Amino acid sequence: MAHAALVLCAACVLVACGKQNALEVEPAPAAPLVTTLKLAPVTLTLDDELPGRVAALRTAEIRPQVGGIVLRRLFEQGAEVKAGQPLFEIDPAAFKAERNAAAAALERAEAVAARARQQTARLQPLVAADAVSRQLYDDAVSAGQQADADVALARATLARRALDVGYARVTAPIAGRVGQALVTEGALVGAGDANPMALVQQIDRVYVDVRQPAAMLEAIRAAAGGRHGADVAIVGANGQPLDVRGRILFSGINVDAATGDTVVRVEVDNRERLLLPGMYVRARLPRGGPAPQLLAPQQAVLRDSAGKPQVWVVDARQRARLRRVEVGPLVERQYVLRAGVAGGDNVVVEGQDRLQEGARVVARPWKTAPVATVAAAAPR
Repeated sequence: MAHAALVLCAACVLVACGKQNALEVEPAPAAPLVTTLKLAPVTLTLDDELPGRVAALRTAEIRPQVGGIVLRRLFEQGAEVKAGQPLFEIDPAAFKAERNAAAAALERAEAVAARARQQTARLQPLVAADAVSRQLYDDAVSAGQQADADVALARATLARRALDVGYARVTAPIAGRVGQALVTEGALVGAGDANPMALVQQIDRVYVDVRQPAAMLEAIRAAAGGRHGADVAIVGANGQPLDVRGRILFSGINVDAATGDTVVRVEVDNRERLLLPGMYVRARLPRGGPAPQLLAPQQAVLRDSAGKPQVWVVDARQRARLRRVEVGPLVERQYVLRAGVAGGDNVVVEGQDRLQEGARVVARPWKTAPVATVAAAAPR
């Protein structure tokens, strides 16, 4: 009986030793592999990218100054025109006839004035010799003065009729691009018409009107650095910056009392005619001057269940730590980190899904393209 008990104890010892050996053979779980970025300050000028609408620098409605039938259209629709270039021709026959009648009336008035002067000249020595009455001489002088006044009136009438003949050719008051013709040949137009004949817009320079909170005006002025206006980049519909530059005009800025917003007007050099009136574009308005910023890739910033941003950081002991951060605008797919981290921290960019607080990790550097010194904030 004692022998059987001894055999059983030996078997139990062997089983226990086997289990212990099995536990010692099982490998420990490997530390997760992550990629990290060491934060370093980058000098940036942050911008606000805001929507705006393009407006022509100057707009002129082409309207007739005389009434008549339109004979010809003298321009190509959509072409560039110069100031003073004829655009329409109104039938001038009636105006020419009135001008000729005014010219004839002037000649008649001049003839009457000449006769009155001669009559006055003949009566002057006679009144001096008391050969005629003083009354007769005074009447002749008065008639001469009235004749001179009639000449002046006839001359003014002729000038007015000549203007009407000139107004029969409707010209462009400014240089710019003319739109479509709003009247056709044979149409009857008048000086009091409500609708214009065409529209000319100067677009070699244009305005971009942008709405922005009034509180940002001081930051814009600071970015200007005392110059007349801060430089502004214009972004097209495809999200790419256009080859044009603008400057902010600070004069004439008004604040909307209902919304607290202000319309900031940007003047843009548009020599290549890339911007057309009525287009919607986006303008990058500077927000303050250049300043050092900490940037982290967009995928490095996570959100908790409440939507608050957080990042994983690898400390000096190669252990993962979760930190709450305050993020700023998105710059070229990288967040500006305003609080929660400091320069020199190693932020985890890839591999966050395998991390636990305090767990040991294996970190590898994450490679990224360099960031420009001037960047635009995410559209709002």
